[in-house]
Amino acid sequence: MLEKNFSDIYTKFKMSLYSKVFNQNVKAEDSLSSMEVLCVEVIFALGRPTINEFASFAQLSAPNAAYKVNNLIKKGYVNKIQSEVDKREYHLEVTDKYMKTYGVTYDYIGTVMKRIRERFSPEEVKELEEILGVIDDELMPEVKLEEE
Repeated sequence: MLEKNFSDIYTKFKMSLYSKVFNQNVKAEDSLSSMEVLCVEVIFALGRPTINEFASFAQLSAPNAAYKVNNLIKKGYVNKIQSEVDKREYHLEVTDKYMKTYGVTYDYIGTVMKRIRERFSPEEVKELEEILGVIDDELMPEVKLEEE
């Protein structure tokens, strides 16, 4: 039952994103392919990665990753920001344009969290926070995201 419930929740969040991707009224030149949406989602999840960090996580060659990133920059969904520490290094950042157009799935997370707080006691919410924290910090070591 635990596996099914968790799988159902995960699927609902994914389906929320997919629905937004398929139902956007975006000019043809601004629309993103499913692969491009995945690339931007990875960039967002990694928290301002370099192109090499993105390439490594996505298991892409550096030239292939650079090509994908450059297309996303041209469409206005990703920016390259020069590092203040090492001027030779650039970090990737998701733009407001992406968040407004495709990032509405994050609004859904907020909606669900609000409903959780309304449905459960503060103690139950605190316990859920702790359980999710343990899952994130300890039980999923294979997936490394932004510096935690």
